[in-house]
Amino acid sequence: MSNKMWGGRFASGPDAIMEAINASIDFDKRLHAQDIAGSKAHAAMLADQGILSKEDAAAIAHGLDTIASEIEAGSFTFSAALEDIHMNVEARLAELIGSAAGRLHTGRSRNDQVATDFRLYVRDALDDLDSALNALQTALATQARDHFDAVMPGFTHLQAAQPVTFGHHLLAYVEMLSRDRGRIMDARRRLNESPLGAAALAGTSFPIDRDKTARTLGFDRPMANSLDAVSDRDFVLETLSALSIMAVHLSRFAEEIVVWSSAQFAFVSLSDAWTTGSSIMPQKRNPDAAELVRAKTGRIFGALIGLLTVMKGLPLAYSKDMQEDKEPFFDALDAARLVVAAVAGMAGDLKPNRERMAAAAGAGYSTATDLADWLVRELGLPFREAHHVTGRIVGLASDTGRDLNALSLEEMQAIEPRITEAVFSVLGVENSVKSRTSYGGTAPDNVKAQAEAWLGRLAE
Repeated sequence: MSNKMWGGRFASGPDAIMEAINASIDFDKRLHAQDIAGSKAHAAMLADQGILSKEDAAAIAHGLDTIASEIEAGSFTFSAALEDIHMNVEARLAELIGSAAGRLHTGRSRNDQVATDFRLYVRDALDDLDSALNALQTALATQARDHFDAVMPGFTHLQAAQPVTFGHHLLAYVEMLSRDRGRIMDARRRLNESPLGAAALAGTSFPIDRDKTARTLGFDRPMANSLDAVSDRDFVLETLSALSIMAVHLSRFAEEIVVWSSAQFAFVSLSDAWTTGSSIMPQKRNPDAAELVRAKTGRIFGALIGLLTVMKGLPLAYSKDMQEDKEPFFDALDAARLVVAAVAGMAGDLKPNRERMAAAAGAGYSTATDLADWLVRELGLPFREAHHVTGRIVGLASDTGRDLNALSLEEMQAIEPRITEAVFSVLGVENSVKSRTSYGGTAPDNVKAQAEAWLGRLAE
């Protein structure tokens, strides 16, 4: 039996495999709210333009509201035979109001309809994600304010480099997430143009008002080229790119939680709410939430690479290949929402071990740069000469198994005679972090001020 939505061109129905590969309703039913909103805007515009009678427009609007209620209540029956959300809604509308439902599709195509629905969905998703990232930044900035002076080792190459504060380290992620939010809002701004009315690819001969439907749906303007309107998926690619960069940042933080919470580091601990146990080792407390944040990053990357691959060889305008844009996007979006919420939960739950971090901050001769800076500042040595002198002093400390501040003044003077007792003021980790007062530096007063400034901005 032919699909009644296609009319007379097809004399028989599709093969079962054809129906299975062609159907998208299992995943694009997510677009139901956006599809109904777009149809209501389109019907109202058709009536205003005299293309549709006021009576038919009213019946369509009422029928669409009924369908929305049915979907929300879970009583709507989705049919794979009707392929997608658009045809499922239209078929049910015909059952509710009769032949007037057939007038709704005047002046549009499923090509511009799906592009409109998907832009509306992505726009809503980006707004929600921006709010979630605000909450994550707030959790991190709160911890930074509370632990602005907790000294810990700063690392390069995962080797102790220079002392920093725990608050300073956390604020680095607040800055990264701020850039992520900027990319998300840039993507939102660029996607906020309406494809509706571009029809299949060439526009329509009906006297439609695309500006009106664009305004009704909250778009800034209609898209200016009908071919581009139905074939563009830049907005999905750009969103997935932004999500991928965000996922990199969240995965890096998750990795640090895994490392920091290990017994070997013991810098932080997580409560039972964010850890799991072992089926055989009763002593274990595993940071599974952080590990899964790392893993789900791969799903987000995969969605981006997958859609880039789908789009790379498509001629203008629409091809059915583009149906493969939604399922990976939905999966990536679900993963992104979950990892943002999980990282926010862990960020608020972290309990830093100040004593352990401070002890580690002093290991590995982490104040060697402070010694070199002191030699430059107080003795006037060129930095490269100061670097060489400091290296010899570190070598002496290492050979004798002592920290720098455990060396005697006489031992250091044997390497550089002009060194004075004042050198010991820069060799402790507390003094080291306090000295880093340059803008963006780790000095506790800097960190506290930055954390409070961030919390003020985020509250707005």
